[in-house]
Amino acid sequence: MKILVTGGAGFIGSAVIRRAISDGHEIVNVDSLTYAACLDNVAPVEGAPGYSFERADIRETDAMAAILDQHRPDAIMHLAAESHVDRSIDGPAAFIETNLLGTYVLLEAARAYWARAGRPETFRFHHISTDEVFGSLGETGLFTEDSPYQPNSPYSASKAGSDHLVRAWRETYGLPTILTNCSNNYGPYQFPEKLIPVVILNALAGKPIPIYGAGDNIRDWLHVEDHAEALLLVLQHGETGRSYNIGGENEMTNLDLVKMLCAILDRLKPAAAPYADQITFVTDRPGHDSRYAIDPTRIRTELNWRPSYTPETGLEQTVQWYLDNGDWLHALQTRSGVGQRLGTVG
Repeated sequence: MKILVTGGAGFIGSAVIRRAISDGHEIVNVDSLTYAACLDNVAPVEGAPGYSFERADIRETDAMAAILDQHRPDAIMHLAAESHVDRSIDGPAAFIETNLLGTYVLLEAARAYWARAGRPETFRFHHISTDEVFGSLGETGLFTEDSPYQPNSPYSASKAGSDHLVRAWRETYGLPTILTNCSNNYGPYQFPEKLIPVVILNALAGKPIPIYGAGDNIRDWLHVEDHAEALLLVLQHGETGRSYNIGGENEMTNLDLVKMLCAILDRLKPAAAPYADQITFVTDRPGHDSRYAIDPTRIRTELNWRPSYTPETGLEQTVQWYLDNGDWLHALQTRSGVGQRLGTVG
């Protein structure tokens, strides 16, 4: 397939591109290169046959129309988004503009392109979203594709809104859309504002390792390479008009996750004292969801997919990657907000 990927210089988008190129697909990477984007993320595929890059903003109507007409993709995978909850608390406008307005512009560009091409049934618009749109779980239960939307942060609200736009364009205009909602991703190339790279960075620098509240918030951790595999599978074999929840089947509290990372660092790069001694509890984030967990039954039964990474194998591989790629990590430390506490406005 020839796939247009938005946000392809970001964390998940670049993983999708690296996987898609290795699988033999052609890729058009569309990215506006905001603060969290890094072209080094796709350096392994630069120069590969079938790979091209277009610097453009998904909110620009003319640019999106021109790129679609020039490259004529078989499918669009929409990953471009503002995604950091803490930043959405401090500055929600960027999330509304990118995640809502940007998705609207892209949907309209895709609809017009699809119509000009004769409305082919093989075309796909795949919108990649998050489990955070479903809100917060209690001690029991799992998110399914039928869970009600109850977003609790500006970020999750903006993603919920974009999900609804995709559904509406399917129901109203017949655009062949597929929606996926994933659990927390981790792995190589993750921008150093998210929990796992922050833990690794601070641990190695001898700084406090911050944990919000009591560290008892629970997340379902999904390795980004598993996620990329699942996304491409859904794109090619999923049923249009349906949604698929993609989870790692790896629930753990934030505190347990951080302790596991510290133990891995103790083994791979020992310091004078255990890294866990640097753990510091800080004021919780406003509206911090208690627990996320995904029921992956649909993608397992319909598409025969399950994650391959366990927490032990995935976190070890991730820590080793950051240890081996210090230049990549440190080059991003001067970017806006990195190393600062964000999301304290409540």
